[in-house]
Amino acid sequence: MTYHDICQRLTPLYGPQEAKAMTRMLLEDLFSLSFADILCGATEHLSDADTLRLQQSVARLLDAEPLQYVTGTAFFCGHPFHVAPGVLIPRPETEWMVDTAVGLATASAPRILDIGTGSGCIATSISLALADKHCYTEAWDISEDALRIAADNAERLGAEVKFRRRDALRLEEEKSEEMRLEKEQGGAEVLIADNASTASWDIIVSNPPYICNREAADMHANVLRHEPHLALFVPDTDPLLFYRAIARYAMRSLRKGGWLLFECNTLYAHDTAQMALDMGFATSVVEDDCFGKPRFVKAQKKNNM
Repeated sequence: MTYHDICQRLTPLYGPQEAKAMTRMLLEDLFSLSFADILCGATEHLSDADTLRLQQSVARLLDAEPLQYVTGTAFFCGHPFHVAPGVLIPRPETEWMVDTAVGLATASAPRILDIGTGSGCIATSISLALADKHCYTEAWDISEDALRIAADNAERLGAEVKFRRRDALRLEEEKSEEMRLEKEQGGAEVLIADNASTASWDIIVSNPPYICNREAADMHANVLRHEPHLALFVPDTDPLLFYRAIARYAMRSLRKGGWLLFECNTLYAHDTAQMALDMGFATSVVEDDCFGKPRFVKAQKKNNM
């Protein structure tokens, strides 16, 4: 199966330009081939096992499975993150969260929390960028599958991030519970209930579920059929469900002058910013993403609270 064969098979589904780009990335990621090798027919000399692997990968792409799931890798902030159907694929616009958090982390040994971490791309990238500041980074998710993937990514990339299983919609209910790490016999660490309400954070970042169910009809099949709905959708009747719960927690747990950063549904970014102001944040502004769409909210807690 040559480069041109694969492009030809993918073109009806993806279009000629995207098919070419996907084919090149697939072959480069799976077999570490240069583009020159690809054009010179290197795929015709693959082993039987690699040929089968290539055929299976192309079949997955023809089933509208995202390329990042097929190769198992997505790049974010210049780092290769392992991704699988249990976590969302990192998007380039989300890098704003990392860049902004790093720019706001002016304190010595800042404490940063990522709520709804997924693959861990935000928390891990922040930790790596602030390693020289001795940043303490913690990341929460309700999905055990996501936490396993996130922890693996952080360890592989050499980032120091503490991962915990927490439900973003039950943070207020859990505020009286205590969480700590204990060592079992043999030295294995076991995660047990933790009271995060005792922590003080300089920055909280979150990219929670924000797509209304009614918007599903307009989404690409590769997202709907393969990415986790738990991390995507909210009820049509309450699009700010997660933002409200997280902002309440942030008001209680952020240090004076601390920051809350949200990635939002572009339809509700201004509503999210206003919600933060109504809750008592000193400032709350909407920022555009790299495509010029209102995607982010940056809110600061008052210095006297």
